[in-house]
Amino acid sequence: MIDRQSQLLWFGFLVSDLFLTALAWVVAYYLRFESGWLAAGHDTPPFYLCARQVPLIFLLSGVAYRVVGMYDIGRLRRFREEMVAVLRGTALMSLLVMSSLFFLHDPYESRVTILLFSALTMVSVLLTRRLGWGAVRTLRSRGYNRAFALIIGSGRGARRLDGILKRVNWLGIKNIGFIDDHPSALSADLDVVGIFADLPDLIRKYNVSHVFITLPFHRYDDIRRVFAILSQTMVEVRLVPDVPSLAGLTLTTANLDGLPLIGLRESPHFGLNIVVKRVMDMILSALALVLIAPVVAIIAILVKMTSPGPIFFRQERCGLNGGSFFMFKFRSMRIDAEKESGAVWAKKNDDRTTWLGAFLRKTSLDELPQFYNVLRGDMSLVGPRPERPEFVAQFQKTIPSYMARHCVKAGITGWAQVHGWRGNTSLRKRIEYDLYYITHWTPWLDFRILWMTVFNGLIHKNAY
Repeated sequence: MIDRQSQLLWFGFLVSDLFLTALAWVVAYYLRFESGWLAAGHDTPPFYLCARQVPLIFLLSGVAYRVVGMYDIGRLRRFREEMVAVLRGTALMSLLVMSSLFFLHDPYESRVTILLFSALTMVSVLLTRRLGWGAVRTLRSRGYNRAFALIIGSGRGARRLDGILKRVNWLGIKNIGFIDDHPSALSADLDVVGIFADLPDLIRKYNVSHVFITLPFHRYDDIRRVFAILSQTMVEVRLVPDVPSLAGLTLTTANLDGLPLIGLRESPHFGLNIVVKRVMDMILSALALVLIAPVVAIIAILVKMTSPGPIFFRQERCGLNGGSFFMFKFRSMRIDAEKESGAVWAKKNDDRTTWLGAFLRKTSLDELPQFYNVLRGDMSLVGPRPERPEFVAQFQKTIPSYMARHCVKAGITGWAQVHGWRGNTSLRKRIEYDLYYITHWTPWLDFRILWMTVFNGLIHKNAY
């Protein structure tokens, strides 16, 4: 964790959690046997059988909560981590309580009461934690419980970190200044307060508890020297990697038998997530094909009536793992459109496009047959837009991390498209948005993108 454990917060949360757990134990008894909301089905056990187990509840809950890390308090601990810890702690505590009552042959035994007790404990502890951290963050944003930090470096990473610390002031981490032996001319506006050798004195002077190293990887020798200096102090040190070429990807850490590993390219699309996404695609694409059938029929008739040639256009595209598939679209160009030019990008006022095709492209109606690709499994509803093999071979040589977008299925719409990055727009920005989608995927993000696609309309100024 970034910050030392606050003894006051640790003790406050411990007391609160134990009190709420004991209260939930008593309330569960009342709801089960005294409220009349649930049929008891047998004689009501006397209250003293419930009350006499309160000391055991205190003991078991304290052990369970400590084991799962509910009191590993840190300034950068996310609420998601807090929620997971509370869920694990509640589950372990419930199992310990049930096992103990069974082992002791206690006459107070009710599965419904245990379920109520677990649910009440989880909800009350989570809610109290949320309110408690909200109060702490409010105080920190107003200058209370503040911690001080130094940033090693004066480049892009240092500037960005300083801006983030100012923006998320509820963390209560104030940057004292920047430390660098070789500040560049571009850092003239930064408050460089010293060089590496000054670190021990500055740490003592300002009571610094956090040091962030933001030096780029090519200054590895400087990083080692800084860490050697900091090893003489008691501050907590964090390395902030400066990896601009990996924009859109998330860094993860792991430990392999004592060897620290940093993941530079990891995707959440594995295991059960793949099943969830495929089920979503099958259900929604089948429903869409049924709903749009009349529109598809009308467009098919118009395409056939307005220009010679087939109704649908099959074009090879690159999808999952770089494999190719044939993507279906309504034909929007003449049948000999690429006879002379070969594979080229569509352009504004393209004379190869039919008058109906121009309308279909502008409204994205030419993409409707791709729901069939989704149902077949070639594509997904949401994902990076598929590109032609000729262009993929070109882009993978000139655009960093371009091939990373092929670790998931291509989509009809995507995170880049709903933000306007389609057609004749920046490829690098499109890749950045695609990689963000890949590493931050959840089913809810897919629903959000689908909603944005419908809500923002199908007409795009860059589609032609």
